[in-house]
Amino acid sequence: MLFVGNDWAEDHHDVEIVDEQGRRLARRRVPEGLDGVTRLHALIAQFVPDEWGALEAADAAWRVKVGIETDRGQWVQALIAAGYEVFAINPMSVARYRERHSTSGAKSDAGDAHVLAEIVRLDRSHHRPVAGDSELSEAIKLVARSHQSLVWDRTRHVLRLRGVLREFFPAAMEAFADLDAPDALELLAAAPDPDRAARLSRAKITATLRRANRRGVEDKAAQIQSVLRAPALRQPAQVQAAFAAIVTSQVRLIGTLNGEIAELGEVVAGHFGRHREAEIYTSQPGLGVILAARILAEFGDDSTRFADAKARKNYAGTSPITRASGTRKIVLARYARNTRLGDAVQQWAFGSLKGSPGARALLRLTASPQHRSPSRATPTRQPPRRHPARLPEDRHPLRRNSRLGAPQQRRRLTSKILGCLLHWAIG
Repeated sequence: MLFVGNDWAEDHHDVEIVDEQGRRLARRRVPEGLDGVTRLHALIAQFVPDEWGALEAADAAWRVKVGIETDRGQWVQALIAAGYEVFAINPMSVARYRERHSTSGAKSDAGDAHVLAEIVRLDRSHHRPVAGDSELSEAIKLVARSHQSLVWDRTRHVLRLRGVLREFFPAAMEAFADLDAPDALELLAAAPDPDRAARLSRAKITATLRRANRRGVEDKAAQIQSVLRAPALRQPAQVQAAFAAIVTSQVRLIGTLNGEIAELGEVVAGHFGRHREAEIYTSQPGLGVILAARILAEFGDDSTRFADAKARKNYAGTSPITRASGTRKIVLARYARNTRLGDAVQQWAFGSLKGSPGARALLRLTASPQHRSPSRATPTRQPPRRHPARLPEDRHPLRRNSRLGAPQQRRRLTSKILGCLLHWAIG
């Protein structure tokens, strides 16, 4: 076998080739793009053993193991298309392996290429090769991740809008429960400050609510108008005008994001509907089209990627980790995970509580005290223990010589439940 370490950058790649004994065969820096891939193939071909000539092209290419710190991009796809077995190594793992080769803290691109080559030579069994997902699955991943990123961007802008309104226009937060709703954005665009909001007519508010397909329009319009016209504190005129300009810009951004999210959501649904496993995912309680597309995109459709259900749970971050040393044992949440998949799985869990009676029954069963593990059982209250410290009986122990006077009698400091009462004993 041949082992290739590939330290990638934006415009070049540092590669190193080693054999099964760890001997360095070649070290090069090749450019990004088609020319660089061609040079890399030619470099690998120089060290192909003669006995590989009797093998099929696919079998010979599979004997080349490549370690790289990413699983995306045209370069990685070109390596996979050539038939090489590509391992995507986590950069944190590479950093730990680097300390194994050098404790001085030195780092270089060529050194990282050597470390990657050693990882795939010695410890490739502990790492997963790049999944062989279908082209449709990769397309779903691209659009689903972009849709999720737009949703997160909208949440950021909504929080910024809320922060601005809290500074000078808190009545708007009381009047509009959802700041990213179409009616709230339309009214804030028309009246971004308290003065203009107080002049909004009932007819204007009612028409806006009707366009947003709200129910109970008349009552809601009256409630919104009363909240906006209620007396409240005001910022100075110039400061209020500056805040209003910020609100206007945030409202425009959120409105644009709402439109893009809706359009991209249709693209996600179209790609997901053509996948062969779409019906299996949507049959699960709590999974809609968008959420199911996100989970399919992150898990992929390569059936050999995960060994068992535990591996899927580890990838999603739903299984805890255990740290044990001697008699000390701690169970913690798993933070090294796929954050996009973890977010989708969390929403799936809460959605299943609404759509599945079995999920609700399981939650009640696991939350009952009878089914708690012994380590998670409610601890029994222990009686308060006396503090070993001793306090002097004298209320004023400091003398003129700034030394502590000797107490006449010794009394223990009693620790109460709240820990805030000190009782001095008087002999």
